[in-house]
Amino acid sequence: MEDLLRNYLPIIVFLGLAIALGAILILAAVVVAVRNPDPEKVSAYECGFNAFDDARMKFDVRFYLVSILFIIFDLEVAFLFPWAVAFQDVSMVGFWSMMVFLGVLTIGFAYEWKKGALEWE
Repeated sequence: MEDLLRNYLPIIVFLGLAIALGAILILAAVVVAVRNPDPEKVSAYECGFNAFDDARMKFDVRFYLVSILFIIFDLEVAFLFPWAVAFQDVSMVGFWSMMVFLGVLTIGFAYEWKKGALEWE
């Protein structure tokens, strides 16, 4: 029992401090927060413009295009980080497979640029 307590005591202390700090910060925000909402503060604001129509109105396709392009190129970075961290242990096959991957992404980026998908007219 004593050995078990010695092993898990730092974890229990850390969790207790985290819960206490979280509770203190939430309570401080409730106590210190300014409470004078005006119509401008409580109005809905989404997607760069005020809500003025039905929620099912059509959005410009550029919003979707930008989000899809962001996801594609964000995934590129997600694949590059582990590869770069383990670069010393990567074989030549791993190196060239990543170069092919980056080449395909570069060709896709050039294609999107040529088609004008990155233009915001």
